[in-house]
Amino acid sequence: QVQLVESGGGLVQPGGSLRLSCAASGSIFSINYMGWYRQAPGKQREFVAAITSGGTITYPDSAKGRFTISRDNAKNTVYLQMNSLQPEDTAVYYCNARNTRAGEGENYWGQGTQVTVSS
Repeated sequence: QVQLVESGGGLVQPGGSLRLSCAASGSIFSINYMGWYRQAPGKQREFVAAITSGGTITYPDSAKGRFTISRDNAKNTVYLQMNSLQPEDTAVYYCNARNTRAGEGENYWGQGTQVTVSS
């Protein structure tokens, strides 16, 4: 019902920046939450940032001050601006969209985009 396509990942040096994009399509009218998560090899998927339809933004401590989530409603796109990247940020980054009032019935994931931070 909802399709999410991430883009913008790549290889950057420590201290560098990337902007990830997540384009949503389909039956998106009921979506009230969009977020970014990441998963490094051998590790559990980790929350990175989220924004609600009301504009509430949430970050974990690992992202606060470095990452910024934003959205362009006209383009049905959410962005993640990542600055001061560190090797520990290396992971596959996934876009998530959900209706928080509808449980798992409306919870969608993109295919992921690889972010590698290395010198």
